Amino acid sequence: MDFKLTEEQEAIRQTAREFADEEIRPVAAEYDKKEEFPWPIVKKLAELGFLGMIIPEEYGGTGAGNVALALAIMEISRVCASTGVTLSVHNSLLSNPLLKFGTEAQKKKYLPKLATGEWLGAYALTESSAGSDAASLKTTAVKKDDKYILNGSKVWITNAGVADVIITFAVTDKEGKRGRNITAFILEKNFKGFHVGAHEKKLGIRSSDTVELSYEDMQVPEENLLGTYNEGFKIAMDTLDGGRIGIASQACGITMGCLEESVKYAKERRQFGQAIAEFEPIQWKIAQMATDLDAARLLTLRAAHLKDHKMPHTLEASMAKLFSSNICNKAAQNAVQIFGGYGYTKEYPVERFYRDAKITEIYEGTTEIQHIVISRTLLRD
Repeated sequence: MDFKLTEEQEAIRQTAREFADEEIRPVAAEYDKKEEFPWPIVKKLAELGFLGMIIPEEYGGTGAGNVALALAIMEISRVCASTGVTLSVHNSLLSNPLLKFGTEAQKKKYLPKLATGEWLGAYALTESSAGSDAASLKTTAVKKDDKYILNGSKVWITNAGVADVIITFAVTDKEGKRGRNITAFILEKNFKGFHVGAHEKKLGIRSSDTVELSYEDMQVPEENLLGTYNEGFKIAMDTLDGGRIGIASQACGITMGCLEESVKYAKERRQFGQAIAEFEPIQWKIAQMATDLDAARLLTLRAAHLKDHKMPHTLEASMAKLFSSNICNKAAQNAVQIFGGYGYTKEYPVERFYRDAKITEIYEGTTEIQHIVISRTLLRD
């Protein structure tokens, strides 16, 4: 079994790491403080090709693949988890389903602009009454002539306030069977009846854009239906498999940041006449953090590898997301503990890592949902 990265993958990882250290690290805390979307950073990421990583070259992307994308999200989230999730959503939740389920006309219209970063993307599934129970959507779409009329609202939608293109989901058959009456649509921000609502005030990932959306008699052209009529729920679930790899990568990145900062601080901080790195309780925390991180990275890269090779990966993506988010939160807690009182202040980045970590156990399917996905897959087989 070969665990070695290809030359291209290693080059992408190194580029992402250098960019994170040189361009993002100096400004991450300030963007977090202001709760401001990092447009200059995102535009530079676009120039480097990071917004078109899974888009083939024929549509203007780099075609680097999902393993490369996971590595990039890790390295960027190591410094700023907000930027990491922005990158993940644009690639995994928007570009991926367009590429997999879109018509050739849809691909030619949207993918080139998404690849270059001229347009940003979002994915709008969640509603106030349909979170973990994603089949309980209230948003409706009614066919009228050559258009669909959408009415409803979405909540907690990442990137939606800055996005140009959004994939959304609506009930198209009120009498149909639950989960088999939903259709996916491609929205553009200039569609009449499309409204961006309140920007959420969040505990963590504060420079990530998270908003409410509302659709008021929004007219969507028939050609913007994505995939097959009433097959939207399957598209949503398939897309979330890739999204979970992205969030697992984000969680690995946060853990990487916690480990690096903890090792550095433990060597510098002195108590009782010696560096705290000399004390066994500190060594144990760092050793566990490093071991957990290695396991999480392997789970995540395995799922990304399967996706790159168009192999089933629902189980592996859920395992990666479950484990990575769990160890991420433990690592953030231990990093703050290693820093002591300083870890509880905004003077050091571990305070931000601690706040950012929690969301990895919630979005793209909660920890509880991952347990359900994993157990049902195993018991069904």
